[in-house]
This record gives sequence, structure tokens and C-alpha cells, in this order.
Amino acid sequence: MKNIFKEIVYIMQNDYAGCEDKKGWDNPEFFLTKIESLEKESKLTDETFTEVVEDYLIDFNDQHIFFTNLRAQKRGQTDVGFRVRRYEDKLYVTEVSEETRLETGIAFSSLGGLSIAELSKKHSRYLKESHPERENWNKILQRYSNGELEDKDGTASTFSFSQFEKKPYQPEYSVKNWRGTLWMTLTDFADPDAILAMVEANKTELENAESWIIDVRSNRGGSDMSFYPLLPYLMPEEGVDLAADTGADMIFNTTEANAERVQKMLAAQLDVTEAEESRIFLQIFQREWEKNKGKGFVTFDFSELLGDLFVKGMPSPRKIIVLTDDYCGSSGESFVEVCKKSSKVTVIGRPTMGLTDYGNLTCETWGESFKLWYPTSRLARTDENYLPGSGIKPHVYIPWTPEHLVRDVDAEKALELLESGHLLGN
Repeated sequence: MKNIFKEIVYIMQNDYAGCEDKKGWDNPEFFLTKIESLEKESKLTDETFTEVVEDYLIDFNDQHIFFTNLRAQKRGQTDVGFRVRRYEDKLYVTEVSEETRLETGIAFSSLGGLSIAELSKKHSRYLKESHPERENWNKILQRYSNGELEDKDGTASTFSFSQFEKKPYQPEYSVKNWRGTLWMTLTDFADPDAILAMVEANKTELENAESWIIDVRSNRGGSDMSFYPLLPYLMPEEGVDLAADTGADMIFNTTEANAERVQKMLAAQLDVTEAEESRIFLQIFQREWEKNKGKGFVTFDFSELLGDLFVKGMPSPRKIIVLTDDYCGSSGESFVEVCKKSSKVTVIGRPTMGLTDYGNLTCETWGESFKLWYPTSRLARTDENYLPGSGIKPHVYIPWTPEHLVRDVDAEKALELLESGHLLGN
């Protein structure tokens, strides 16, 4: 396993898109020593190795890096059966899946005898965020066996955590009528064919609705090309040049290893992609990787695609609200950024996750044991005020509070804005 760790270090220091920006951030010698100690004590297992690698990767401060224990994944991942979000010094239950003893709205004041403030300091490396509402506590829950629970009446009790088999994620691409407004939910952009099918199946409703609400608060990302069929609806009739004033250049780290890994993935994607526009994009991407293989950091030539990025909009809808949150990541954030270019769109909620600085992931696999996903591209932003990892800011910021668990505060604000006609786009 030491050799695998050394290969991971090499990838992060040479193939990772942030290898130059974050040079010296990592401390591989410290973690290699930990692996050697575990080996001497006969405690080096797939699980302990995974923990050490994940701990090493934290120093890169990039939520687009994933290390997976494949054998554990095959056995089935487990979690505590619920999710939480921090407000002040409590962790509120926001979602319940398998853990039926809990309900949304109740809160934990401590875990393992430590207050939330104490835990925040202890796990500061994992919780690197600018605001408590952006902290991800769900992995930290896995490290504790119990917590001090307060129900809605303020009654305290000790709650012992159980482990449940994690249910597979089910995407949602849906359109419905909500209070006379078209409501669209997009939980990811991973399936361009499915999203195109949704658009075509609801074409009449999409074209006739005067106002839309698009919910991407929990969008897991995927591929930007998946939302291209929505662009004519999102943009004003006079059109918008989406290629102009992006404020950032995308630069790819075209090492030979990256090129080989990405080419395999692109070939697999082409095998299952039917939409012609999507296939053209993948083929151009494939060509650029082949042309620039081994050249280091390079800006790809997407001029064939950029020429088509002046998008004229349709008369309807006239008003669009996009709901966003910290759980919106990757291509979901790109979607929000594109939406902000339209005078028809107002974005409300909370800033997105902040993953777009590094993207276009590829992976290296070690047999049936481990897999490392990491970004191959970075955005060189020209905005001096931009803070890396801060996400795409909404036009209207709505702080998260426990009231969101009682009613959909964001949706009510969206309806208020639509009824008043006060859009805040460009």
C-alpha cells in the first residue's frame, strides 16, 4: 500500500490541476510515516489506508477530489440514516432516510460529549468554510456513536447512532405546476439524454408558462452540455453572448497520464451518448486532449463551440427564478453562473458549493482495491475580488435557518418576486 500512496502523491503533485497553485500544501512524509507505523503494528487495512489517504488529500482543500475504497463500496456503504445542518451551535436534522427514530427539525447540541463549538475546532481541517451554514457535518457524524439530542420542545436525551446501508442515489429531472408557476427540479446534469427527453416531453408547458422556478439547490453536477437544451428558454429574446466576459480561462493539465485516463473516459461516454450535440462536444474534447498530450498546462481550442454560444431566447417564460444552495456543485454551479447572464433570471438562496475552480475529473484505479478521482483543469479567474471556493453568489441571499425545515422559505420568496415583477438579473 506504500507504493499506492506514493503513486497518489505523484498524481497530486504532477497530474492534479492544482499542482502548481498548491505546491507545498501537502505533507506526504507525515502520512507515509503513519502508513509505515500502521504496517508495523499489523493495523494497515483497506479501511485504515483509506482514512490516511483521505486525511492527506484534505490539505489540497478541493472538494472535487475523491478517494474510494472499492471493496468497501462493493460491500455497500453505510451511514447514520439522516443528514444535519449547522445553525448557531446546534446541528439540525434536515433529512431523514433510514433512521425512523428521528424527524426533521430536532437538533443535536453535542456529539460524543463535545459541544458543536468544540467539535468545530477539533475538525477544523474538515470544516474549512466561511460560514457555519456551509459546513458539511455528515462525514463527522460517522466518527461518533452518540449525541445529545434536543427535541422541538427542548427536552434533552442521549441518542445512539445506528448504521444503515446507504440507498443508491436516484436523480430527478421533473416539471410540475406549483401555484400557477412551472416548477423544474434538476438534481444533477449527469444524463444529457434524460434532460433532453424531459425538455421535449414538456415542450408545450415550457413554452406556454409565463414564469418558471428552477430548483438546483441539491444539484450534484455532471456535464455542462446537459443544460444546453434549456438555454433558449433562459435567455432574453435579444440574445446573450455566453462566451463574452466569462472572467476566467479554463486551463488543462495535459500530462500524458491525464490524456490517457481522460481518453478512456471519453470513449466510454461516446458509446452511451445519443444526442448529436453532446457527441460533437465529446469528440472535440477528445481531439483537444490528443492534440495537446504531454504539453503541460494548455488552453483548449473550443472555437467551434464558442461560435454557437450567442443564444437568442424565446418570448416565454418572461420571468425565471433559480433556487440555489451550498449543496449545488460542479456543473450545477456552471448552470447558475450562466443563468446570471440573463436579464430574465433572478438567482436566490445561498452561494453554491464552490467547486468550479477545478474540474473535468479523471481517475486512476488500483485493481479492485482503490480509485482516485481528481480534477484535470483549473479556472484562471481575472476578477481580483474573487475568493476561490466561495461559490456563485445569488442575487438575493437568504440565510439558512431552522425555519427552512418548517416551510420552504426560498420558494415563498421566489413566488413573492414573481408576483411583484421585480427581477434582479442583468
